[in-house]
Amino acid sequence: MAVIQPSEVEFTAIRAQGPGGQNVNKVSCAVHARFDIAASSLPERVKERLLALRDTRITQEGVLVIKAQASRSLEQNKEDALRRLQELVDAAAHVPVVRRATKPTRGSQLRRVDAKVRSGKIKALRGKVTD
Repeated sequence: MAVIQPSEVEFTAIRAQGPGGQNVNKVSCAVHARFDIAASSLPERVKERLLALRDTRITQEGVLVIKAQASRSLEQNKEDALRRLQELVDAAAHVPVVRRATKPTRGSQLRRVDAKVRSGKIKALRGKVTD
């Protein structure tokens, strides 16, 4: 598991959006967390997977920008941004299991064909009734 070092993340306090009255207009409590993927201490394979993500939060320069503004506290927003960044890195660190293609068994093929024949017979009975 790759752990994010808080010293590698650059925090910038910004004004939060949305309702909040004068508090929103006066206090900069939202946070932009900027994390340079290429310059980080993460393993190379994790860096490659992060950069390969089709995420709009990753800039062309390879900087991941996360905006946290859920709380009215600057510290809580920093913790939230770090937590979300760590979740993203953890997801990129997970290596997906490669699926091996297998042939369907003979029994499953027969069951599939039988079900198709049965439904075909039911549909054939739905036609016009002629005397």
